[in-house]
Amino acid sequence: MKMKKILSVLAVLVFMVACTTTNPFTGKQTLALVPNSQILPMAFQQYQQFLKENKVVRGTADARMVNNVGQKIAAAAERYLTANGFAGYLKDYQWEYNLVEDPAVNAWCMPGGKIVFYTGIMPIAKNEAGVAAIMGHEVAHALANHGQQRMSAAQLQTLGAVAGNVALGNDPENQAIFNQAYGLGTTVGVMLPFSRNHETEADRIGLTLMAMAGYDPIVAAELWERMKQQAGGAPPEFLSTHPSSNTRINNIRQWAPEAKAEARKFGVTSFRKQ
Repeated sequence: MKMKKILSVLAVLVFMVACTTTNPFTGKQTLALVPNSQILPMAFQQYQQFLKENKVVRGTADARMVNNVGQKIAAAAERYLTANGFAGYLKDYQWEYNLVEDPAVNAWCMPGGKIVFYTGIMPIAKNEAGVAAIMGHEVAHALANHGQQRMSAAQLQTLGAVAGNVALGNDPENQAIFNQAYGLGTTVGVMLPFSRNHETEADRIGLTLMAMAGYDPIVAAELWERMKQQAGGAPPEFLSTHPSSNTRINNIRQWAPEAKAEARKFGVTSFRKQ
């Protein structure tokens, strides 16, 4: 009976790994256990609920800037995807860009193109190009289906724990040891690197999007210099969901010329820094 349970769990694992989709920016196969047909309606509902519960800033120069930059980044994404064989990729997206009154230095994009900037991040953005750097990064998360991948990875992590406990049978002491080691090992060894990889991927995709929208991608490095000063101390990179500021800054400076070169393929020849 125990062997049947183990085989059943393994069969589900194989099935889950087989559920993949193609990242249109990297060409890599990524986990897609929960389809966007389920994720997007849920994301849209949660976004509208968030707006109801928070103070949306409307009619100000900053609010207009967030909206205008968002439209430019979305248009750049559409051009890139269409040119690379992914026409219609964004057909179910419902782009929306809102500035919300909140001192937190944060911005985010939900699956399907629902974006929020907090007022607390605007001084760090400093100008329109800085907003474009943030917008490109956040939109990249949605375009690369990082939310879908995180949900899929969490499901696999849970199923792995179930498989381990089934294999150990009725042995509470060893199960407790396994669960502690498994939880720590998969978090530090798998989930955190998984998250950092998403941040790095979004950084790189975001540079291309902002360059195609007419902004100088080197501004993203300057943005992270300001972020670094704002953040102060940070945990070691291997214990964080995000790469260190220094890692991000170095990567961005290395990738910025590539992003400009890609933008030039689409006829973009000037890149604003403000």
